[in-house]
Amino acid sequence: MGPGEVEEERTYARAGGRLPGDPVPDPGLGDETVPPRPRRLTPRSLARALPALLIAGGVLYGLLTPREFTAVPFFTAAPLIAASLSSLRTTVLTGAAAVVAMYAVRSRGEHSAAGVVTDVVTVASVALLAVAINRVVRLGDRRLASAREIAEAAQRAVLPEPAARIGGFEIAACYEAARQDAFIGGDLYAVQDSPYGVRLIVGDVRGKGMGAVAAVAVVIGAFREAAEREDTLEAVAQRLERALAREGTRREGIDAFEGFTTAVLAELPHGDGLVRVLSRGHPPPLLLYADGTLRTLAAPEPALPLGMGDLGIWPDEVMEERFPDGATLLLYTDGLSEARDALGRFYEPERRLAGRAFPGPAALLGTLADEVRRHSGGGMTDDMALLAVRHPGPSPTVTG
Repeated sequence: MGPGEVEEERTYARAGGRLPGDPVPDPGLGDETVPPRPRRLTPRSLARALPALLIAGGVLYGLLTPREFTAVPFFTAAPLIAASLSSLRTTVLTGAAAVVAMYAVRSRGEHSAAGVVTDVVTVASVALLAVAINRVVRLGDRRLASAREIAEAAQRAVLPEPAARIGGFEIAACYEAARQDAFIGGDLYAVQDSPYGVRLIVGDVRGKGMGAVAAVAVVIGAFREAAEREDTLEAVAQRLERALAREGTRREGIDAFEGFTTAVLAELPHGDGLVRVLSRGHPPPLLLYADGTLRTLAAPEPALPLGMGDLGIWPDEVMEERFPDGATLLLYTDGLSEARDALGRFYEPERRLAGRAFPGPAALLGTLADEVRRHSGGGMTDDMALLAVRHPGPSPTVTG
Protein backbone atom coordinates (compact mmCIF):
# COMPACT_ATOMS: atom_id res chain seq x y z
CA MET A 1 0.00 0.00 0.00
CA GLY A 2 1.50 3.30 -1.10
CA PRO A 3 1.75 6.51 0.99
CA GLY A 4 -1.26 8.01 -0.76
CA GLU A 5 -3.35 4.94 -0.04
CA VAL A 6 -2.25 4.96 3.62
CA GLU A 7 -3.32 8.59 4.02
CA GLU A 8 -6.64 7.84 2.33
CA GLU A 9 -7.18 4.92 4.71
CA ARG A 10 -6.46 7.19 7.73
CA THR A 11 -8.88 9.82 6.43
CA TYR A 12 -11.46 7.10 5.95
CA ALA A 13 -11.02 5.94 9.54
CA ARG A 14 -11.23 9.50 10.98
CA ALA A 15 -14.48 10.01 9.10
CA GLY A 16 -16.02 7.05 10.89
CA GLY A 17 -15.61 4.66 7.97
CA ARG A 18 -17.18 7.02 5.41
CA LEU A 19 -15.71 8.93 2.56
CA PRO A 20 -17.22 12.19 1.29
CA GLY A 21 -20.29 11.38 -0.74
CA ASP A 22 -20.94 8.06 1.01
CA PRO A 23 -24.50 7.58 2.34
CA VAL A 24 -25.02 8.46 5.99
CA PRO A 25 -25.83 5.50 8.28
CA ASP A 26 -29.06 5.72 10.22
CA PRO A 27 -28.42 4.75 13.86
CA GLY A 28 -31.92 3.34 14.12
CA LEU A 29 -31.51 0.95 11.17
CA GLY A 30 -28.40 -0.99 12.06
CA ASP A 31 -26.27 -1.51 8.95
CA GLU A 32 -28.81 0.10 6.66
CA THR A 33 -28.00 3.53 5.31
CA VAL A 34 -29.96 6.53 4.18
CA PRO A 35 -28.81 9.21 1.77
CA PRO A 36 -27.63 12.55 3.22
CA ARG A 37 -30.41 15.01 3.93
CA PRO A 38 -30.62 17.69 1.24
CA ARG A 39 -30.04 21.25 2.36
CA ARG A 40 -33.25 23.18 2.73
CA LEU A 41 -33.59 26.40 0.78
CA THR A 42 -34.52 29.37 2.94
CA PRO A 43 -35.63 32.84 1.86
CA ARG A 44 -32.32 34.25 3.12
CA SER A 45 -30.24 31.74 1.14
CA LEU A 46 -32.25 32.55 -1.99
CA ALA A 47 -31.72 36.27 -1.38
CA ARG A 48 -27.97 35.72 -1.04
CA ALA A 49 -27.97 33.94 -4.43
CA LEU A 50 -29.85 36.80 -6.10
CA PRO A 51 -26.76 38.90 -7.05
CA ALA A 52 -25.24 35.97 -8.95
CA LEU A 53 -28.58 35.32 -10.66
CA LEU A 54 -28.81 38.98 -11.66
CA ILE A 55 -25.35 38.93 -13.19
CA ALA A 56 -26.16 35.75 -15.10
CA GLY A 57 -29.46 37.26 -16.20
CA GLY A 58 -27.68 40.42 -17.33
CA VAL A 59 -25.25 38.41 -19.44
CA LEU A 60 -28.08 36.52 -21.14
CA TYR A 61 -30.07 39.72 -21.65
CA GLY A 62 -27.09 41.49 -23.20
CA LEU A 63 -26.31 38.60 -25.55
CA LEU A 64 -29.87 37.85 -26.66
CA THR A 65 -31.26 41.36 -27.16
CA PRO A 66 -30.48 44.00 -29.83
CA ARG A 67 -27.57 46.29 -29.12
CA GLU A 68 -29.92 49.21 -28.44
CA PHE A 69 -30.95 47.46 -25.23
CA THR A 70 -28.71 47.63 -22.16
CA ALA A 71 -28.21 45.23 -19.28
CA VAL A 72 -26.93 47.95 -16.95
CA PRO A 73 -29.89 47.61 -14.50
CA PHE A 74 -29.02 43.93 -13.92
CA PHE A 75 -25.34 44.63 -13.23
CA THR A 76 -25.99 47.62 -10.95
CA ALA A 77 -28.64 45.85 -8.90
CA ALA A 78 -26.36 42.89 -8.11
CA PRO A 79 -23.76 44.67 -5.92
CA LEU A 80 -26.42 46.80 -4.24
CA ILE A 81 -28.30 43.69 -3.09
CA ALA A 82 -25.06 42.04 -1.99
CA ALA A 83 -24.17 45.13 0.06
CA SER A 84 -27.12 44.68 2.41
CA LEU A 85 -26.99 40.88 2.71
CA SER A 86 -23.38 39.80 2.42
CA SER A 87 -19.91 40.48 3.74
CA LEU A 88 -17.51 43.12 2.42
CA ARG A 89 -15.53 40.49 0.51
CA THR A 90 -18.63 39.15 -1.21
CA THR A 91 -19.77 42.66 -2.06
CA VAL A 92 -16.39 43.52 -3.61
CA LEU A 93 -16.34 40.28 -5.61
CA THR A 94 -19.91 40.84 -6.79
CA GLY A 95 -19.08 44.37 -7.91
CA ALA A 96 -15.97 43.18 -9.75
CA ALA A 97 -17.91 40.39 -11.43
CA ALA A 98 -20.59 42.86 -12.51
CA VAL A 99 -18.00 45.21 -14.03
CA VAL A 100 -16.25 42.39 -15.90
CA ALA A 101 -19.56 40.99 -17.13
CA MET A 102 -20.69 44.43 -18.26
CA TYR A 103 -17.49 44.96 -20.23
CA ALA A 104 -17.66 41.47 -21.76
CA VAL A 105 -21.24 41.99 -22.92
CA ARG A 106 -20.77 45.52 -24.27
CA SER A 107 -17.46 44.86 -25.99
CA ARG A 108 -19.10 42.27 -28.27
CA GLY A 109 -20.59 43.48 -31.51
CA GLU A 110 -20.67 46.96 -32.94
CA HIS A 111 -20.88 49.29 -29.94
CA SER A 112 -19.38 52.73 -29.72
CA ALA A 113 -16.38 53.08 -27.44
CA ALA A 114 -18.12 55.93 -25.60
CA GLY A 115 -21.16 53.75 -24.90
CA VAL A 116 -19.03 50.90 -23.60
CA VAL A 117 -17.01 53.18 -21.32
CA THR A 118 -20.16 54.89 -20.04
CA ASP A 119 -21.86 51.61 -19.10
CA VAL A 120 -18.73 50.15 -17.48
CA VAL A 121 -18.09 53.33 -15.49
CA THR A 122 -21.75 53.35 -14.38
CA VAL A 123 -21.53 49.78 -13.07
CA ALA A 124 -18.15 50.43 -11.44
CA SER A 125 -19.50 53.54 -9.69
CA VAL A 126 -22.49 51.64 -8.33
CA ALA A 127 -20.15 48.82 -7.20
CA LEU A 128 -18.07 51.33 -5.21
CA LEU A 129 -21.26 52.78 -3.76
CA ALA A 130 -22.32 49.26 -2.76
CA VAL A 131 -19.04 48.77 -0.88
CA ALA A 132 -19.65 52.01 1.03
CA ILE A 133 -23.24 50.94 1.80
CA ASN A 134 -21.97 47.59 3.05
CA ARG A 135 -19.63 49.33 5.48
CA VAL A 136 -22.43 51.58 6.77
CA VAL A 137 -24.81 48.63 7.18
CA ARG A 138 -22.23 46.54 9.04
CA LEU A 139 -21.33 49.48 11.29
CA GLY A 140 -25.01 49.97 12.07
CA ASP A 141 -25.37 46.26 12.85
CA ARG A 142 -22.47 46.42 15.27
CA ARG A 143 -23.88 49.50 16.98
CA LEU A 144 -27.31 47.86 17.22
CA ALA A 145 -25.78 44.71 18.67
CA SER A 146 -23.88 46.82 21.18
CA ALA A 147 -27.07 48.71 22.12
CA ARG A 148 -28.89 45.43 22.61
CA GLU A 149 -26.11 44.11 24.82
CA ILE A 150 -26.27 47.28 26.91
CA ALA A 151 -30.06 47.01 27.16
CA GLU A 152 -29.83 43.36 28.19
CA ALA A 153 -27.24 44.24 30.84
CA ALA A 154 -29.47 47.05 32.13
CA GLN A 155 -32.41 44.69 32.31
CA ARG A 156 -30.44 42.11 34.25
CA ALA A 157 -29.23 44.83 36.63
CA VAL A 158 -32.59 46.53 37.18
CA LEU A 159 -34.85 43.47 36.84
CA PRO A 160 -32.76 40.46 37.83
CA GLU A 161 -34.36 37.07 37.35
CA PRO A 162 -35.56 35.88 40.76
CA ALA A 163 -34.37 32.56 42.11
CA ALA A 164 -36.55 29.57 41.26
CA ARG A 165 -37.22 29.01 44.95
CA ILE A 166 -37.37 31.68 47.66
CA GLY A 167 -38.49 31.12 51.24
CA GLY A 168 -39.88 27.70 50.34
CA PHE A 169 -42.05 29.05 47.48
CA GLU A 170 -41.60 28.31 43.78
CA ILE A 171 -41.05 31.52 41.79
CA ALA A 172 -41.13 32.43 38.10
CA ALA A 173 -41.01 35.82 36.34
CA CYS A 174 -41.40 36.94 32.75
CA TYR A 175 -40.92 40.26 30.97
CA GLU A 176 -42.24 40.74 27.43
CA ALA A 177 -41.38 44.02 25.69
CA ALA A 178 -43.96 45.39 23.25
CA ARG A 179 -41.18 46.45 20.87
CA GLN A 180 -38.78 43.81 19.64
CA ASP A 181 -35.84 46.20 19.81
CA ALA A 182 -36.61 47.25 23.40
CA PHE A 183 -35.64 45.04 26.30
CA ILE A 184 -36.85 47.08 29.25
CA GLY A 185 -39.46 49.72 29.86
CA GLY A 186 -41.68 50.86 32.72
CA ASP A 187 -42.95 47.50 34.00
CA LEU A 188 -41.30 46.00 37.07
CA TYR A 189 -41.30 43.07 39.44
CA ALA A 190 -39.28 42.04 42.49
CA VAL A 191 -39.26 39.31 45.14
CA GLN A 192 -37.69 39.73 48.57
CA ASP A 193 -37.50 37.30 51.47
CA SER A 194 -37.81 39.05 54.82
CA PRO A 195 -38.39 38.34 58.51
CA TYR A 196 -42.10 38.91 57.83
CA GLY A 197 -42.38 36.50 54.92
CA VAL A 198 -41.74 36.53 51.19
CA ARG A 199 -42.77 39.89 49.77
CA LEU A 200 -43.49 40.66 46.14
CA ILE A 201 -44.24 43.65 43.97
CA VAL A 202 -45.40 44.06 40.39
CA GLY A 203 -45.85 47.55 39.01
CA ASP A 204 -46.14 49.77 35.98
CA VAL A 205 -44.46 53.17 35.81
CA ARG A 206 -46.25 55.82 33.80
CA GLY A 207 -44.33 56.84 30.69
CA LYS A 208 -41.57 55.33 28.60
CA GLY A 209 -37.89 55.79 27.96
CA MET A 210 -35.03 56.31 30.35
CA GLY A 211 -37.16 58.32 32.76
CA ALA A 212 -39.42 55.31 33.28
CA VAL A 213 -36.40 53.02 33.67
CA ALA A 214 -34.98 55.36 36.32
CA ALA A 215 -38.29 55.28 38.20
CA VAL A 216 -38.29 51.47 38.00
CA ALA A 217 -34.87 51.41 39.62
CA VAL A 218 -36.08 53.75 42.37
CA VAL A 219 -39.19 51.68 43.11
CA ILE A 220 -37.33 48.36 43.20
CA GLY A 221 -34.53 49.75 45.36
CA ALA A 222 -36.99 51.27 47.82
CA PHE A 223 -39.06 48.08 47.87
CA ARG A 224 -36.11 45.84 48.71
CA GLU A 225 -35.09 48.08 51.60
CA ALA A 226 -38.62 48.54 52.90
CA ALA A 227 -39.45 44.82 52.62
CA GLU A 228 -36.60 44.05 55.01
CA ARG A 229 -37.36 46.78 57.53
CA GLU A 230 -41.10 47.49 57.61
CA ASP A 231 -43.37 45.13 59.54
CA THR A 232 -46.53 45.70 57.44
CA LEU A 233 -47.40 46.02 53.76
CA GLU A 234 -49.01 49.39 54.52
CA ALA A 235 -45.67 50.68 55.78
CA VAL A 236 -43.90 49.29 52.71
CA ALA A 237 -46.34 51.15 50.45
CA GLN A 238 -45.77 54.39 52.35
CA ARG A 239 -42.01 53.98 51.99
CA LEU A 240 -42.44 53.60 48.23
CA GLU A 241 -44.69 56.67 48.18
CA ARG A 242 -41.99 58.78 49.79
CA ALA A 243 -39.28 57.41 47.49
CA LEU A 244 -41.30 58.35 44.39
CA ALA A 245 -42.05 61.77 45.82
CA ARG A 246 -38.32 62.40 46.18
CA GLU A 247 -37.75 61.10 42.64
CA GLY A 248 -40.50 63.39 41.29
CA THR A 249 -38.67 66.48 42.48
CA ARG A 250 -35.67 65.47 40.37
CA ARG A 251 -37.59 64.67 37.18
CA GLU A 252 -38.15 67.32 34.54
CA GLY A 253 -41.11 68.19 32.37
CA ILE A 254 -44.59 66.76 32.75
CA ASP A 255 -43.33 63.75 34.69
CA ALA A 256 -42.33 66.06 37.52
CA PHE A 257 -46.05 66.71 38.14
CA GLU A 258 -47.88 63.68 36.74
CA GLY A 259 -45.50 60.77 37.27
CA PHE A 260 -47.02 57.80 39.09
CA THR A 261 -46.71 54.03 39.40
CA THR A 262 -49.49 51.51 39.70
CA ALA A 263 -48.42 48.59 41.86
CA VAL A 264 -49.64 45.56 43.74
CA LEU A 265 -47.77 44.25 46.77
CA ALA A 266 -48.15 40.78 48.24
CA GLU A 267 -46.87 39.08 51.37
CA LEU A 268 -46.59 35.36 52.03
CA PRO A 269 -45.91 34.81 55.75
CA HIS A 270 -43.69 31.85 56.51
CA GLY A 271 -45.69 28.74 57.43
CA ASP A 272 -49.07 30.50 57.78
CA GLY A 273 -50.65 29.40 54.50
CA LEU A 274 -51.87 32.96 53.89
CA VAL A 275 -51.42 35.65 51.27
CA ARG A 276 -51.87 39.35 51.96
CA VAL A 277 -52.40 41.76 49.08
CA LEU A 278 -52.29 45.56 48.85
CA SER A 279 -53.17 47.25 45.56
CA ARG A 280 -52.36 50.78 44.42
CA GLY A 281 -54.45 51.26 41.28
CA HIS A 282 -53.16 48.04 39.70
CA PRO A 283 -54.90 45.03 38.08
CA PRO A 284 -55.81 42.57 40.86
CA PRO A 285 -53.78 39.39 41.33
CA LEU A 286 -55.26 36.00 40.53
CA LEU A 287 -55.17 33.01 42.87
CA LEU A 288 -55.23 29.68 41.02
CA TYR A 289 -55.99 26.66 43.18
CA ALA A 290 -54.69 23.17 42.43
CA ASP A 291 -58.13 21.99 41.25
CA GLY A 292 -58.42 24.75 38.64
CA THR A 293 -60.60 27.07 40.73
CA LEU A 294 -59.68 30.73 40.23
CA ARG A 295 -60.22 33.68 42.56
CA THR A 296 -59.60 37.35 41.78
CA LEU A 297 -58.03 39.18 44.73
CA ALA A 298 -59.61 42.56 44.05
CA ALA A 299 -59.20 45.32 46.61
CA PRO A 300 -62.45 46.21 48.43
CA GLU A 301 -61.80 49.92 47.84
CA PRO A 302 -59.77 51.35 44.90
CA ALA A 303 -56.63 53.21 45.91
CA LEU A 304 -54.52 55.84 44.17
CA PRO A 305 -51.30 54.74 42.44
CA LEU A 306 -47.98 55.36 44.11
CA GLY A 307 -46.67 58.87 43.63
CA MET A 308 -50.10 60.56 43.84
CA GLY A 309 -50.24 60.98 47.61
CA ASP A 310 -50.37 64.77 47.30
CA LEU A 311 -53.87 64.49 45.76
CA GLY A 312 -55.32 63.05 48.95
CA ILE A 313 -54.86 60.49 51.68
CA TRP A 314 -56.58 57.15 51.30
CA PRO A 315 -55.80 54.52 53.93
CA ASP A 316 -54.23 51.41 52.47
CA GLU A 317 -56.35 48.28 52.86
CA VAL A 318 -54.76 44.85 52.96
CA MET A 319 -56.91 41.86 52.03
CA GLU A 320 -56.03 38.42 53.32
CA GLU A 321 -56.78 35.06 51.71
CA ARG A 322 -55.89 31.42 52.32
CA PHE A 323 -52.94 30.22 50.24
CA PRO A 324 -53.12 26.41 50.39
CA ASP A 325 -50.69 23.80 49.10
CA GLY A 326 -50.53 23.67 45.30
CA ALA A 327 -52.05 27.13 44.83
CA THR A 328 -50.38 29.71 42.56
CA LEU A 329 -50.50 33.48 42.92
CA LEU A 330 -50.27 35.40 39.63
CA LEU A 331 -49.37 39.10 39.54
CA TYR A 332 -49.28 40.91 36.20
CA THR A 333 -49.31 44.31 34.50
CA ASP A 334 -51.98 45.59 32.13
CA GLY A 335 -49.92 44.49 29.13
CA LEU A 336 -51.59 41.11 29.75
CA SER A 337 -55.19 42.18 30.36
CA GLU A 338 -55.19 44.92 27.70
CA ALA A 339 -53.67 42.91 24.86
CA ARG A 340 -56.10 43.10 21.92
CA ASP A 341 -56.77 40.81 19.00
CA ALA A 342 -57.54 41.89 15.43
CA LEU A 343 -61.15 42.65 16.40
CA GLY A 344 -60.14 44.79 19.38
CA ARG A 345 -61.12 42.20 22.01
CA PHE A 346 -59.08 42.15 25.21
CA TYR A 347 -57.27 39.10 26.51
CA GLU A 348 -59.14 38.09 29.68
CA PRO A 349 -56.83 36.15 32.01
CA GLU A 350 -59.62 35.27 34.47
CA ARG A 351 -61.70 33.61 31.76
CA ARG A 352 -58.72 32.00 30.01
CA LEU A 353 -57.23 30.48 33.17
CA ALA A 354 -60.38 29.34 34.96
CA GLY A 355 -60.59 25.57 35.19
CA ARG A 356 -56.98 25.00 34.16
CA ALA A 357 -54.03 23.72 36.17
CA PHE A 358 -50.30 23.92 35.54
CA PRO A 359 -47.34 21.92 36.86
CA GLY A 360 -45.56 25.03 38.12
CA PRO A 361 -45.27 28.81 37.86
CA ALA A 362 -42.83 28.67 34.92
CA ALA A 363 -45.29 26.58 32.89
CA LEU A 364 -48.09 29.04 33.72
CA LEU A 365 -46.11 32.07 32.56
CA GLY A 366 -44.87 30.32 29.44
CA THR A 367 -48.45 29.46 28.48
CA LEU A 368 -49.64 33.01 29.15
CA ALA A 369 -46.86 34.58 27.09
CA ASP A 370 -47.58 32.26 24.15
CA GLU A 371 -51.32 32.85 24.30
CA VAL A 372 -50.96 36.63 24.47
CA ARG A 373 -48.62 36.64 21.47
CA ARG A 374 -51.12 34.57 19.48
CA HIS A 375 -54.05 36.68 20.70
CA SER A 376 -52.40 39.94 19.65
CA GLY A 377 -50.89 38.53 16.47
CA GLY A 378 -47.44 39.47 17.77
CA GLY A 379 -48.45 43.14 17.88
CA MET A 380 -48.50 43.91 21.59
CA THR A 381 -48.97 47.61 22.32
CA ASP A 382 -47.68 47.59 25.90
CA ASP A 383 -44.96 45.83 27.86
CA MET A 384 -46.00 42.91 30.03
CA ALA A 385 -44.53 41.78 33.34
CA LEU A 386 -45.65 38.52 34.95
CA LEU A 387 -44.77 37.09 38.35
CA ALA A 388 -46.07 33.76 39.64
CA VAL A 389 -45.55 32.16 43.07
CA ARG A 390 -46.63 28.62 43.90
CA HIS A 391 -47.14 27.19 47.35
CA PRO A 392 -45.36 23.82 47.33
CA GLY A 393 -47.67 20.88 47.62
CA PRO A 394 -49.05 17.97 45.62
CA SER A 395 -48.50 18.36 41.88
CA PRO A 396 -51.77 19.30 40.19
CA THR A 397 -53.30 17.40 37.32
CA VAL A 398 -52.21 19.35 34.25
CA THR A 399 -55.08 20.60 32.11
CA GLY A 400 -53.44 23.68 30.56
